[in-house]
Amino acid sequence: MELHDVWFVLIAVLWTGYFFLEGFDFGVGILTRLLARDRPERRVLINTIGPVWDGNEVWLLTAGGATFAAFPEWYATLFSGFYLPLLLILVCLILRGVAFEYRAKRPEETWQRNWETAIFWTSLLPAFLWGVAFANIVRGVKIDQHFEYVGSVGDLLNPYALLGGLVTLSLFTFHGAVFTALKTVGDIRTRARNLARWVGLVTAVVALAFLLWTQADSGDGKSLVALVVAVIALAAALAANHIGREGWSFALSGVTIVAAVAMLFLSLFPNVMPSTLDGGWSLTVTNASSSPYTLKIMTWCAAVATPIVLLYQGWTYWVFRKRIGTQHIAPDAAAGAAH
Repeated sequence: MELHDVWFVLIAVLWTGYFFLEGFDFGVGILTRLLARDRPERRVLINTIGPVWDGNEVWLLTAGGATFAAFPEWYATLFSGFYLPLLLILVCLILRGVAFEYRAKRPEETWQRNWETAIFWTSLLPAFLWGVAFANIVRGVKIDQHFEYVGSVGDLLNPYALLGGLVTLSLFTFHGAVFTALKTVGDIRTRARNLARWVGLVTAVVALAFLLWTQADSGDGKSLVALVVAVIALAAALAANHIGREGWSFALSGVTIVAAVAMLFLSLFPNVMPSTLDGGWSLTVTNASSSPYTLKIMTWCAAVATPIVLLYQGWTYWVFRKRIGTQHIAPDAAAGAAH
């Protein structure tokens, strides 16, 4: 296997890790409006992801940096062609981080309500737009002979891409609901499990339609295996949620995300960004990659840094593994005066 193939796989792993981890905290952010009934319950939901949300975003930074270094042509075409949606995602992520940090800085109800609204919208919009972006990458876009995107923003809003956005939005919401059930106690845990049941059914319908469409357009035997794994894992996650096995349900919803993202990358390879104008103008792992020497240096750096990051992030999840409920929210925090 050539180094550019290795780095295609590593980038796929980084995006998979990002969607697995950031997926549930996007879902929890969405649930602050769909599930929480009052401010203490919203505080509980925010506290379930408070220690980990910023660490989850490290995967996005690493995936973007790895794409820039390993496949500069891919990075340039992607970020110039998808400039507006990616800028909107970036603005949402910035505002989301500010909302988490500033929400409890002042006790006024209006202040806190506005930041809570920001958390909801800056979780929902990226959850949808990431699906739109990746669906367009797999489907292909208008790339000319100079490897430049020559389409418009409207071209990105095609039916396949919009369906992809609905898939990531519903799947992340389901992932967040089972994570909430896993991390909470009391009535909010029960309601999270009930909500996960209905969101999971919607997810199953839209995800199956999208994955079958992808398989029909660009799939092969390997992507078909990933599709089957995703479908079985989602069905098993729903079953585990139904019988109250939150840990299994969360793990299986994670497997669904992993298998679905794997299917997209398997359908894409050896392209990294197909051209709908002419197949010969597509960006591939060969013509979009950096030099072998650059990839070799990156491989050594990744071999040293990756285990350290994984150990640290795993330790963080272990430290904050306990369930919480409204009884763990101090009275002044419930009233909005504390962090």
